Amino acid sequence: MASQQPQGPPKLPIEGVEHVVAVGSGKGGVGKTTVAVNLAVALAGQGHKVGLMDADVYGPNVPRMMGVQAQPMAAGQKIRPLENFGIKVMSMGFLNPENRPLIWRGPMLHGVIQDFLRRVDWGNLDFLIVDLPPGTGDVQLSLLQTVPISGAVVVTTPSDVSLEDARKAVLMFRQVRGEILGIVENMSYLIAPGSKERIDVFGTGGGKRVAEEMNVHFLGELPLDPEIRLGGDTGNPVALRDSNDPNAAAFHELARKVVARIQETGRPAGPSITVED
Repeated sequence: MASQQPQGPPKLPIEGVEHVVAVGSGKGGVGKTTVAVNLAVALAGQGHKVGLMDADVYGPNVPRMMGVQAQPMAAGQKIRPLENFGIKVMSMGFLNPENRPLIWRGPMLHGVIQDFLRRVDWGNLDFLIVDLPPGTGDVQLSLLQTVPISGAVVVTTPSDVSLEDARKAVLMFRQVRGEILGIVENMSYLIAPGSKERIDVFGTGGGKRVAEEMNVHFLGELPLDPEIRLGGDTGNPVALRDSNDPNAAAFHELARKVVARIQETGRPAGPSITVED
């Protein structure tokens, strides 16, 4: 009889947080943080209580994209997160304002991630969106091995290189028994300003194909558009716009699909809370 693998310590939910959703990618440069930020904004716009945790310790871009630059304050033994657009936000970018390079090893990374999870006063949230760093390293394991997540969104582009790394991200979540909500294909297409012709800059259909190969849900295509980039650079995420805006609509549709997938899987990450109207 094969010996059983030893069980690790139990995963403890975050007090007051109903669902933890990890947004990850196998590689950098696919717009993962853009997706995480706009997903959080879209969820908040649909009436949910939302927090956004920037776990990309080495490259914390959430403060700029959320238009927040300040020093978090202590509240007793807790840290009070900053807030914008009705979303509670915590990032290493708030604690390292001069953008000095961080040269940290695994134990230090584990410590800061646990502080963000346990020492931040998140309050009652329906969703805590966690923007993971690219790849499959220490930060990902620190989160996935200590907190029960309701699911993960894997971000890719249609290019073959990105798709290859997306497969690795899916396998990582499976290895630690993390529910995969699905793959979303970012920068899928460009609509030419004059002719309105669709241009598949990085190829077409790759995200859906890999989702089918890996037997995970395909959460849809997100456009490549200068307005999305501008929104991130100026701290005004495009998902703040009216849902009739095609760029905003894509992220609102993603948010609805994420909520639907969580309802399908039935995997809460913490105690149920009542959502106020």
